Amino acid sequence: MDMEKIEGKTGAVVLAAGQGKRMQSRVQKQFMELEGKPLIWYSLQKFEESAVDEIILVTGRDEMDYCRHEIVEAYGFQKVIGVVAGGKERYHSVYEGLKALENRGISYVLIHDGARPLVSDRIIADSIEQVKRYDACVAAVPVKDTIKISDQEQYAADTPPRNLLWQVQTPQTFSYPLIYSAYKKLFSGKEYEGVTDDAMVVESMTEHRVKLILGDYQNIKVTTPEDMILAKAFLQNRESGK
Repeated sequence: MDMEKIEGKTGAVVLAAGQGKRMQSRVQKQFMELEGKPLIWYSLQKFEESAVDEIILVTGRDEMDYCRHEIVEAYGFQKVIGVVAGGKERYHSVYEGLKALENRGISYVLIHDGARPLVSDRIIADSIEQVKRYDACVAAVPVKDTIKISDQEQYAADTPPRNLLWQVQTPQTFSYPLIYSAYKKLFSGKEYEGVTDDAMVVESMTEHRVKLILGDYQNIKVTTPEDMILAKAFLQNRESGK
């Protein structure tokens, strides 16, 4: 028997609905050019070349036509089966992406911030491999700096052990039934304003533990103008290393 068919398909939800206010640009960050291509192209291209079967691109309602014609069609992304409108917050957008994959035979889903253009083939492959073992895993890297927890007046209140701290990235990868049921439970009650990643939804809505798997320090999220400089340098270094 073909195990891949028994397991079902692997999907990806790529998020490109953020406004990017900290970028200080009229152009939304996911569409800003990085080495001649829109920022979002890099994430989509990596998933297009991966073992992922289907991709949902989540963007702002006003950018849906642009994404369909100028991104998906213009660059020939065959695995992008839908462009859907996101919501007010990140978790609204993820939920819309998950709903778009319903009834498509998806067993596992990778959720990725489109503003992380330097996601690697290795991270995606590891995520797909490990989710089949743990049902919930997120890319992350050990923190390099000492972290302080502040009080309400910005005085240092605590210093957690650095060896236990990880900086979480994306993709965050889950059994599709697990993450979808967790999100449905989240939205069936009072919404959590403090939800900043998908692991938090699983942690708060289920009893399932989330495994940390090794990401990459170059897998940065482009949020500020300085991040674009770093991303360009990392990308040039990656290209020169081929």
